Amino acid sequence: MPAHELAPAHLVIGGGVVGAATAYALTARGERVVLVEQHGSGHDRGSSHGATRIFRQGYADADYVALTTRALARWDALEARAGRQLLDRTGAVDHGRPEVVDAIAAALADAGIPHETLTPEQAAERWPGIAFEGHVLTHATAGRIRSAEAIEAFLTLAEATGSADLRFDTRVTGIEDHGDELTVSTSDGARIRSRSVIAATGSWALTLVGDLLARRGARLPAVRVTQEQPAHFPSHLPDEAWPSFVHWADGDDVYGLLTPGEGVKVGFHGTGPVVDPDHRDSKPVPAEAERLQAYVARYVPGVDASRPTFISCLYDTTPDEDFVIDRRGPLTVATGFSGHGFKFAPLLGEMLADLALGGAPHPRFALTG
Repeated sequence: MPAHELAPAHLVIGGGVVGAATAYALTARGERVVLVEQHGSGHDRGSSHGATRIFRQGYADADYVALTTRALARWDALEARAGRQLLDRTGAVDHGRPEVVDAIAAALADAGIPHETLTPEQAAERWPGIAFEGHVLTHATAGRIRSAEAIEAFLTLAEATGSADLRFDTRVTGIEDHGDELTVSTSDGARIRSRSVIAATGSWALTLVGDLLARRGARLPAVRVTQEQPAHFPSHLPDEAWPSFVHWADGDDVYGLLTPGEGVKVGFHGTGPVVDPDHRDSKPVPAEAERLQAYVARYVPGVDASRPTFISCLYDTTPDEDFVIDRRGPLTVATGFSGHGFKFAPLLGEMLADLALGGAPHPRFALTG
């Protein structure tokens, strides 16, 4: 592309699920969008790659339960618009520490979301691939997001409007602040000037826009970027035997779900080493790999714990695991999804579109300062 200034209505930086959902939400409202992504489409360097993610409503926090209900309606709408299934309702099961599981049950009850409590023995009879402990809770509205297909759907629908210009393998090399506008320079020599820049950059947010926000009197929280190392394990059971699951263990919390054709994905939540997202080797830490296999051998008897296929992904985690979604002047920022943001993707896109068009942030996700 030639080196000259453009003036799109909105420039979205980041082509992961949040950036893709934002481009979709904006174009659905008739807005023009340029999206730039430093890597190729569907790349494995961030937080959004892979075939599956969990959708669950099992939060002990009423705000997040309400957000899952709003997100679920938008997943249904996205499926209708895309003409394809993106959410498999396998149900989900939580087990482990009674105080956590009981708090989730109470929050679901307060929200009117159907759920069921079970003994570990009843749960094991229903799902023999999992060894349960403590209290057990299941809800049927949960399941498995076809995550790679979801990102493709967001981008395809945005592009089909004729209002989205999607540019992959295009790195942002600089951002100049002109008050009401920003000029974004990219690796292909372009200089893109816009009154609305949405940095849906997750683990790269602090490096890319932290100083710019600071000059405008706002401060990002201390986002901890870690390299997580879940793994797929071959299943001994048919696909329909697997719900999504979370184990609120005495040590580290664990999540799992089936990825059809790849095995059952199991991982510790947010325990990986701190990394620079641009300089990491994607290799599992040997001691942590052994610890995960030992966990799976004990608690997931429906798989072969001796044959893991490890995966690498990034978490961008805030101290309270709340998201950061806010705007200062022409810059809107999205980060801090803390390993639980994918399920909210179509709602996050709408929230970011609202901000880019002058709306107010969700108070819980607002920047300080």
